[in-house]
Amino acid sequence: MGAQQNISPGLGGGKMAFNLRTKVLLIFLILALVPLLMIGWFSLKTTENLIVSMVVRQLENAAIDKVALLERWLDERKADMEVIAGTSLVRSMAEKKIGPYLALMQDKYGVYKDLSVVSADGSLVCSTSGQMETWHANGRNAYVPRDTLYMSSITYAPEANESTFFIAAPVSGPSDEFAGTVYGSVGTSKIIVHILNVSLGKTGECYLVDKDGRFLAHKEPHRILTENISQSESFRNIFEKRDPSKPYLDYRGIEVLGTSMKVAGTDWYIVVEQDREEAFQSADTLKGIVFLTLLLFTGCALMLTWMISYHIVRPIHHLSKYAGIIGEAKFDRATVKSSRRDEIGMLYRAFQDMSAKLQKRQNHLEQKVDMKDAELKETDLILKKTKLIAERSEKFAAIGRMGAAVAHEIRTPLTSLKLFMESMQAEGEILPEDEEDFQIAMQQISRIESTINRFLDFTKPQDLVYSEIAVAELVEDVLIMVRPMIKRQECTLDVKTDPSPPPIHGDRKLLAEALVNLFVNALEAMESGGSLSIAVAKDHFALNGQTAACLRIDISDTGQGIAEEQIDNLFEPFFTTKASGTGLGLPLVFNTIQNHGGVIRVKSRVHDGTTFTIYLPLNINQPLCEADGKNSPN
Repeated sequence: MGAQQNISPGLGGGKMAFNLRTKVLLIFLILALVPLLMIGWFSLKTTENLIVSMVVRQLENAAIDKVALLERWLDERKADMEVIAGTSLVRSMAEKKIGPYLALMQDKYGVYKDLSVVSADGSLVCSTSGQMETWHANGRNAYVPRDTLYMSSITYAPEANESTFFIAAPVSGPSDEFAGTVYGSVGTSKIIVHILNVSLGKTGECYLVDKDGRFLAHKEPHRILTENISQSESFRNIFEKRDPSKPYLDYRGIEVLGTSMKVAGTDWYIVVEQDREEAFQSADTLKGIVFLTLLLFTGCALMLTWMISYHIVRPIHHLSKYAGIIGEAKFDRATVKSSRRDEIGMLYRAFQDMSAKLQKRQNHLEQKVDMKDAELKETDLILKKTKLIAERSEKFAAIGRMGAAVAHEIRTPLTSLKLFMESMQAEGEILPEDEEDFQIAMQQISRIESTINRFLDFTKPQDLVYSEIAVAELVEDVLIMVRPMIKRQECTLDVKTDPSPPPIHGDRKLLAEALVNLFVNALEAMESGGSLSIAVAKDHFALNGQTAACLRIDISDTGQGIAEEQIDNLFEPFFTTKASGTGLGLPLVFNTIQNHGGVIRVKSRVHDGTTFTIYLPLNINQPLCEADGKNSPN
């Protein structure tokens, strides 16, 4: 290369060289492999399409040929029965004459396992099987045609290891009256050998099924009428319109290409299939050739990349190390020389000039840094003071938020105390000697109230936002929020609602919060599991001797229950039976229900669970609360 350097490795040099090598490699790989990939992909797709087209056409042609052959074969068998039934020997119904004739016909046609003649009264006249009850056992007397041919369903004969069916034709007497029936029993092994045999490679097969997917004829006799393809894609392929070029899984779980066709005049279907892997064997060979070619081109690209890297990337790698040394301001070690006269040599000399200029600039900056150091120290003191002020402001803000919360908790009992004292004054229960103390207490209460009001001006309750509410949907929305708690506590949930409960008018948000409070209270009462029940139904509420239409919501649990002496205080603020409770949940529920003109009641027994019942009026102009605004929870 002609380059001499006296440098130590700099930060980032190896990374730059690696990136450049990678880029060069990618460029050559793209130029070399992309055209090949496109050609290979096009060749593979074209080959696959041609193979699929050929296989599908071959399968369809095979299915058409097999169906035509089977239909023609069945027509021949029907014609055989008509010929046999029309002969004078059979019409005579003489056993001695019919027996040799039937044996001759069986040998001649070579497809019948048995030929039998039955008289009009159902008795067997003659049978070539040699067993007089064979036709009874096979159920051939189940149908006796009198004016037309009849072909039975296929049955499986285990002793013959094949399935069979019979064709029956009526026999007319000398006076053209119905004299009997001739039956021809046909084994499907003949169909398999002469009709269903296909030449579709090693895995190609052709079989016969009925409309229920049962095998009627198959090269493996044990499958006949004992197995079916109703659960496979082969069966769906019979009745659904689909792309014949798309492979599917057959009854063996093998991916195949196939087609099917119905046999006219029967509920039989011929299915012709071939293993996809065998069909695409030539395409797989082509894939291997393409991949081998890609591997060869990749190796050539890597070799070319190494050659370029040695002559171009390596010098740049050294320069990256040199740049790292300059970045660390180690100018005494930043010496690099090159005897090259090309662009790389010019780049080396440019780096040397840059190093000298940077050293001069660094010396100048060090002088400025010393001058700015004092200014920074002074700025640091100002920032520390600003930080102390910000921290103090944050503390005051936190104290303000805490004061607002405490004021909110104090206001309710303070109001109750004031009302109590005013009621005592109104009832004249204040003694003259206590009058002065009473006035002082009232003044202090007023002072505390004015202080609290300044904290709580922004928390004044808002007016109800009325809308039409489907309570069943509201209950389901609330249950979505509490279901994780139900599962965590391993409780069961039972929801019962009328099919179409009438809607109500109210504030959806406040009613949802009230239901959440009741559900959570019920679940907290069942820490070791239990049952939570919710029922929504239309009901009537008795009010002043009259009844008003309402919607009733029952929320029941199987928890520990509530003592009778505590029920009267449940809706009192700050009253709670829980160690960590605030006593504000049920009062909020009570206020919400009352503001909607409703009534809430409680039934509970210790160790026997609790039921909260809510009555909400269907007519907002007809509230359920008493005239004085009282709403007993019991």
